[in-house]
Amino acid sequence: MCGIVGMIGKRQASSILLEGLRRLEYRGYDSAGIATICVGSIERRRAEGKLDSLAKKLQEEPLSGNVGIGHTRWATHGKPTETNAHPHATDLVAVVHNGIIENYRKLRTELEAKGCTFESETDTEVIAHLISDFLRQKMTPQQATAAALKRLEGAFAIGVIFAGHPELLIGARRGSPLALGYGDGEMYLGSDALALAPQTNKIAYLEEEDWAELYADRIIVHDADGKVVDRKVLTTNLSGALIGKGQYRHFMLKEIFEQPTVIADTLAPLASASGVLGISPLPFDWKEIPRVTIVACGTASYAGVVGKYWFEQLARLPVEVDIASEFRYREAPMPEGGIAIVVSQSGETADTLAALHYAKAQGQKVLSIVNVPQSSIARASDAVIPTLAGPEIGVASTKAFTTQLTVLLCLALSAAEARGTLSAERIKAILRALHEAPAQINEILRNENRLQELAQTLSEATDVLYLGRGLLYPIAMEGALKLKEISYIHAEGYPAGEMKHGPIALVDENLPAVFLAPSDALYEKTISNIQEVAARGGKVVLVSDKDGIAHVGAKTFFNIPVPKAEPTVLPLLYAVPLQLLAYYTAIAKGTDVDQPRNLAKSVTVE
Repeated sequence: MCGIVGMIGKRQASSILLEGLRRLEYRGYDSAGIATICVGSIERRRAEGKLDSLAKKLQEEPLSGNVGIGHTRWATHGKPTETNAHPHATDLVAVVHNGIIENYRKLRTELEAKGCTFESETDTEVIAHLISDFLRQKMTPQQATAAALKRLEGAFAIGVIFAGHPELLIGARRGSPLALGYGDGEMYLGSDALALAPQTNKIAYLEEEDWAELYADRIIVHDADGKVVDRKVLTTNLSGALIGKGQYRHFMLKEIFEQPTVIADTLAPLASASGVLGISPLPFDWKEIPRVTIVACGTASYAGVVGKYWFEQLARLPVEVDIASEFRYREAPMPEGGIAIVVSQSGETADTLAALHYAKAQGQKVLSIVNVPQSSIARASDAVIPTLAGPEIGVASTKAFTTQLTVLLCLALSAAEARGTLSAERIKAILRALHEAPAQINEILRNENRLQELAQTLSEATDVLYLGRGLLYPIAMEGALKLKEISYIHAEGYPAGEMKHGPIALVDENLPAVFLAPSDALYEKTISNIQEVAARGGKVVLVSDKDGIAHVGAKTFFNIPVPKAEPTVLPLLYAVPLQLLAYYTAIAKGTDVDQPRNLAKSVTVE
């Protein structure tokens, strides 16, 4: 979603802001802009498209000034044009904004009646005019901002600079994240710590309804009532090295190859190599829980579906999995004593955060699985188990997904241990297999070049089916999502047993069908589905172990080998070749792998 940066201090702001915006590119955007205070007046440079267009404008028309704000916009209200790009400004203020102002039409009508002239189609421009209106009533910048915030309905993070006040930058948040950075004679704000990583490692996060005054030497934070409050300053280990591509062509490929390391990192504090669980005490007793509700969006929701299989099969614990955007509005009844597990890479997903608040209102304990321990979801949870994936820059989630699976399996085993549904020997066997998974994923990655041949064929398809059974059904859905996200090819994931209930009607000689079929107890049932596709001329792509491929390989168009492993951990292994297949298909089609069209990394608005 949109990205915000701001700074005030000793150096010229524009180059630092542009660098910060580049670090926010992963969030997704379609226009960008920067504003500074230059000799007391507001100066702006904005451009449609990628940041290179903005950089070119700044080279042709440099911006001076030691205070400024920058923005990457993902269009909501109005097309992605230069006129609609942020910052939006009057002669008195310039504003950048992430979120949605729900009452902007009412405010716009009111302000137009006062003689304000609007240039854009956006909801954000009303913020600039509203603050300006209060300034014309002889309020100070601080008073005008506080008054304007009380008039706004909806979700927002904003940054504001003021003509004639090069000593001041203001930030505020409601529903959308905003971080403060503390430097030496310079202060910063940003949508997340990644944007600020090169400038400072000292970060504080505004809490709900906070607003802050930033000066070169200090930051003053106010709560919703205007009271001055302290917000904890944290030291982050983020650095430029962590969010570079290294030797890889794209962030997505780098993050696919990081999976063996980050799975091991995530697993280390949760379970020993000898098979002993080490999960910290949780604020509930697994034996007393009547039901688990797992809530998430997108890829994280598919991790939740895998988690459902694990909890129900291993711990005999009923689980409901819900898409957060549906869950929050259907007013689901939740049992007394139940728990909710919310899963999110960013920890800022708006629908998931709203679902969390609903679950807490229903008396549920909330456990979050997030990749950003200081995120809004983490701070609102009763307990947090972090995924130690490190920054994930590619919009299509890869390493966050497999580390989420790692945590969910450890939790299911912890529940099984507490409830006495698995023997100690069985738990140790699964944990040993989980510890072996990183090495097996490395084996898959070493064979990545084979997939490029198949990717060329897939790139010519208009539709692709992904089919799996049991634990691999949600992996089929995730594989289809990956292909859709970055190659723009229509793909659907189905349970293989449902093929005759509709999808088989699509099968002809032009349709690739990707089967996830390890040689397990369900293998023979999946083989019958493969034969049905082959009989109708479909291109069968078989993802299986060597025994599975040996049994049916002659009937297939292409085979993708995966190491044989304990069936419980197969979702982690089978996810990886599907990630690579989507990646190389997108390369063959020439699409933007890391920033696919219309998508945002962190969806912080509805």
